[in-house]
Amino acid sequence: MENGAAKPVIVAIDGPSGTGKSSTSKAVAAQLGLSYLDTGAQYRAITWWMVANGIDIEDPSAIAAVAGKPEIVSGTDPDNPTITVDGTDVAGPIRTQEVTSKVSAVSAVPDVRARITELQRSLAKSAEIGIVVEGRDIGTTVLPDADLKIFLTASPEARAARRSGELKGADVNATREALIKRDAADSSRKTSPLAKADDAVEVDTTELTLSQVIECVVTLVEEKRAAK
Repeated sequence: MENGAAKPVIVAIDGPSGTGKSSTSKAVAAQLGLSYLDTGAQYRAITWWMVANGIDIEDPSAIAAVAGKPEIVSGTDPDNPTITVDGTDVAGPIRTQEVTSKVSAVSAVPDVRARITELQRSLAKSAEIGIVVEGRDIGTTVLPDADLKIFLTASPEARAARRSGELKGADVNATREALIKRDAADSSRKTSPLAKADDAVEVDTTELTLSQVIECVVTLVEEKRAAK
């Protein structure tokens, strides 16, 4: 079936960090000609803006008061996903340790989640051919009516090894502790916690190579698209 004739398909991919979520989502979108959205980058972008503007990260009301200020624009090309805040390219700065250590606190503020969720829904809605959206609460909160929901998991050890490989020279044990702490924060927050949707397909990536995970997800999407 030509892409033009294919019905648009919305794919939600959730899971904690280090499960191969970003690499898988980008590759699947590129292979199937779909748009791609990294929702974590949006939360990092708003966190970066808060830090850059000296907002007290320990004070949820201070964060809530300015949640609507930054203009966040996400490019949805899987081969070149971009993100800007008020016109500034922040793809690099949002990956710093400073932003990483503060993103859970900022993301937990309901006003921030409401603002970013609205942004994510409008991007998904405007994706003509369909989109792969990756995050932590996509299947449960952001796009509960997604055509396909996938929840990626992996053991803490496998995830730490992958993350420390990405974070050049990072200590695997320290990375593992940080991941477990982040999971606990994201899973226990009151607003849109990290959780697997009841109708999500769980894929454990611990023993799989990245190409095997991509192949598995592509197959699931193609089956779903054929059934539409």
